[in-house]
Amino acid sequence: MSKLFKHEAYLLTRQIFAAALGLLLIIAAFILQAILGKTTPVAVIFAIAYIIGGFYKAKEGVILTKRNKHLNVEILMVLAALSAFVTGNFGEGAILILIFSISGVLETYATKKSEKELKGLLDLSPKTARLLQNGEEIEVPVDQIKPQQYVLVKPGDMVPVDGVISEGQTTVKEAAITGEPMPVDKQVHDKVYASSINVDGMITVQCLKDPKESIVQKIVDFVKDAQADKSEAQSNVEIFERYYVYVVIAMALVYMFLPPLFGWLSASESFYRGTIVLVVGSPCALVASIAPAQLSALSRASKNRVLIKGGSHLETLKDIKTIVFDKTGTLTTGEPEVKHVYIDPKEDKNYLFQVIKALESQSTHPLANAILKHFDETEALTSLNTQETSGAGVSATIGDSTYQVGRFDHPKTPWVDEQFSSLDDQAYSHVGIYKDETMIGFITLEDSLRPNLKALINALHTFKIKVVLMTGDHAYSANQIAETLGIKHVHSDCYPEDKLSHVKTYQKQGHVLMLGDGINDAPALTQANVSIAMGAGTDVSLETSDIVLMDNDLTKLTDVFTLSNKMRRIITQNVVFSIAVIVLLLISNLFGILNLPFGVLMHEVSTILVILNSLRLLT
Repeated sequence: MSKLFKHEAYLLTRQIFAAALGLLLIIAAFILQAILGKTTPVAVIFAIAYIIGGFYKAKEGVILTKRNKHLNVEILMVLAALSAFVTGNFGEGAILILIFSISGVLETYATKKSEKELKGLLDLSPKTARLLQNGEEIEVPVDQIKPQQYVLVKPGDMVPVDGVISEGQTTVKEAAITGEPMPVDKQVHDKVYASSINVDGMITVQCLKDPKESIVQKIVDFVKDAQADKSEAQSNVEIFERYYVYVVIAMALVYMFLPPLFGWLSASESFYRGTIVLVVGSPCALVASIAPAQLSALSRASKNRVLIKGGSHLETLKDIKTIVFDKTGTLTTGEPEVKHVYIDPKEDKNYLFQVIKALESQSTHPLANAILKHFDETEALTSLNTQETSGAGVSATIGDSTYQVGRFDHPKTPWVDEQFSSLDDQAYSHVGIYKDETMIGFITLEDSLRPNLKALINALHTFKIKVVLMTGDHAYSANQIAETLGIKHVHSDCYPEDKLSHVKTYQKQGHVLMLGDGINDAPALTQANVSIAMGAGTDVSLETSDIVLMDNDLTKLTDVFTLSNKMRRIITQNVVFSIAVIVLLLISNLFGILNLPFGVLMHEVSTILVILNSLRLLT
């Protein structure tokens, strides 16, 4: 793949050089023509300018003609230039070839620009790994690593594979994968991802999957697929081009040979007018109206850490009538936070807070970090001898009492029992607080909402889009979130088949976009007209989705819609402008008020303007 990028860069350089050399030859030929007139040496220099300036576009036209078995715009322009040369309009034909080659340079530049983010991803991918084999460290290419093998990752190294830490602990920078700028602490049993950077500790990582299936490689594949994807509009233009080329050739032949038969024009004038038809009737600008715009839009999205697997998905967004959100991991972060702390009024609340922080600081339970974060400003008791019971919690004896935090099978005080019962159906996670084998309080935790969701939902409503919350969680939790965010349509207690059924139902009202992150979302994501996955989602959801929000920022959804609208406006502008120019020039030629130099100029400038207009999407 890196060789492909080098080839693209080399091709662009050669195209620029050919265009520049062609320009110099044309200038030299015009100077000689002014001195010597249209002599053979002048014609030879113009001919050389034709060959050098038009080589790459002519080569492209021949290759595409052989591959697709039909003529194309490139061949049409070569015929126009040759026709100009035959009629003695050496300069006009050379300028036609020059401007056509410049438009080719711009097209190649637009494509290369759109691939910049992919090249950056490839540069981030490690090429070798330190394989541990028979107690020895062997440096091997990453693609030779097999699942279940172990690799050594030293401080400063990139993690070469997706895997799990089997030995050691460290801090890892995962910005290339998740977009999160802050380093993440990792220890035994924690997952690490290829292309993340090991900061300060030596770790041994067990490879979990083939390196070709790593998250970063999938990102690369997504972008490659996006570049190969063709939207409906682009496909329609290519079909139109296929037949229109023959129409233009037929029109040119009619202009060249029919008028002299009836005495309307001289043979030379007819051939001249037919040549103009070949030039101005060519749909170069129309063909360039869509692809550069889509590639530029995809590049812009990639730079903003939104991977879109093809311009067709951006195009489909204009028809979206319903957006379906999964809850856990999509609207919520998937990271719990403390909502309430209930302590029996008979107990010393402040002292218990200190006990809780001291016990949880020694716990390895996933909820411990959320509880510690809540009690961040509380001073913890020191010098505790704690004991952790797997699956239950942590305990310690302080003075004459034994305190426990977790889920132990102990009775509750009457006050706690009353509070606990009232919250039992509210889909919170509960962590009990115990003193001498009696629950004297409890902590409720809930998955936290992502920031700025309310503004996002309001923005989607302004797009006249129905917003739906669909989750496997209980109705209370779903309805509470929906009320907070202003979502009116809610489906709770959904299994994967239920989510799929709901998407199909909404599709009867129009196109549906779905956002999800789990395996249980995959069937519905596949069914939706456009699907979006969170970058931290499962492999299955990433593979089945059309768009990936790499840094899990849902607010970028409005940016995607805005980009889609802007792309559609620019494509519309390009198409209308290019058709208008063709029609205007053909009509002008019909009445004999258009000469070849001006036709060449207007036609090629229109193509360049269309490409430049598309490149506005990069900014």
